[in-house]
Amino acid sequence: MDDAEPKSRQSRQQTAALKQTAHDIQHSTAELADAADRRTILATDRTYLASERTYAAWMRTALAALASAVGARALMRDILPGWAGKLSGSALVIFAIFCLVAAVWRQLQGVSPPPHPDIQPIPNTLLIPTNVVLGLVAIIVLVGIWAA
Repeated sequence: MDDAEPKSRQSRQQTAALKQTAHDIQHSTAELADAADRRTILATDRTYLASERTYAAWMRTALAALASAVGARALMRDILPGWAGKLSGSALVIFAIFCLVAAVWRQLQGVSPPPHPDIQPIPNTLLIPTNVVLGLVAIIVLVGIWAA
């Protein structure tokens, strides 16, 4: 009997240890699933932010082309024939308009927003009016290049 009682106690201890191990495994599995879901959400957020950085790059390129058009026209006025400055300025303005259109198209056709974003995306209602205004400015610059 004395041998049976320590074996029974040892068996209960092993059973308790196994139950604790099973509980720990369940808990760590749940943590891993939560961590994987969080990584997926963060990866989607990074992809969406990369899309917005691409939009910003298109806008930056358009504004640089527009400024270069004005500069090219002004710098070439006294150096080259008038048509050369107008032509190069016009090409840069047309490129700027292309960049404005491509920026909006790329942003609207790009990545769909994540289901539960941690970020606030640029509202589409702001994209189109902003680019339309900049497109009008580009057209005014084009008219100014040819009128001056």
